[in-house]
Amino acid sequence: DTITLNAAISSFEKGSEWAKALELFAAIAHRSLESDAISFGAAISACENGGKWKRAVQLLSIMARERVEPDTIALNAAISACGNGGAWERAIQLFGKMMQSELELTTITFNATISACERGGEWEKALQLFKLM
Repeated sequence: DTITLNAAISSFEKGSEWAKALELFAAIAHRSLESDAISFGAAISACENGGKWKRAVQLLSIMARERVEPDTIALNAAISACGNGGAWERAIQLFGKMMQSELELTTITFNATISACERGGEWEKALQLFKLM
């Protein structure tokens, strides 16, 4: 069931086996099970660990299409994945999405977004974010 697959996805993600985590995530659809926020969050975290920022953003789009609301964990992981991949502009967009939502902006949210800006050489934007904390 979905709960068991979520646990397995999270296990692979935490064990830095991002490719296996994404394979299991794909298995949810093949088994006619519904993905939930936990499934997506674990898969997006796996993308973060695997340096697959474009796939992380794609998973956020799939969440929207399937009417699964992203949580703080999923968006933080996507922001971090974008930052690690040099996509600081996309990280800022995701941060903005979080600000407009009712989701909590955590220290992790700010740190991931500030790091993305730093990696992109956008120190002024990083400073602005720091002042928002």
